[in-house]
Amino acid sequence: MENAVQTGGCLCGAVRFEVRGEGSNPHSCSCRNCQKHTGAPTVAWVEFARDQVRWTGTAGAPATYRSSEYSSRAFCAACGSSIGAIDDAPTVALLVGSFDDATQAAFAPEYHSFDDARPGWWPVATVAAS
Repeated sequence: MENAVQTGGCLCGAVRFEVRGEGSNPHSCSCRNCQKHTGAPTVAWVEFARDQVRWTGTAGAPATYRSSEYSSRAFCAACGSSIGAIDDAPTVALLVGSFDDATQAAFAPEYHSFDDARPGWWPVATVAAS
């Protein structure tokens, strides 16, 4: 999967991306920033080095909102879709749901962050790393 290309984007298609190679750190998160960014109680992420990501849609790179000391949330300025987070470190964390094929086994979360903010009624499953 070293040279595999995966694609994804926003609801309206203005922000599109291609990622080359394998992602890392697949995980789910229930922190308040993730909840507010997406409107979901829990989200699934996968991270890529910045140089693995190419923005291909007509809007180019997504709009961003500085959400913490080290990261900005990425979204489509046209339709409002959440795309991910662009960290100050050379990392782009993409929301698994923004991929064209979100069912890939490589996207299965290996752990869950901020479980204390997860609503008690929301079950979260993680897959042990193999």
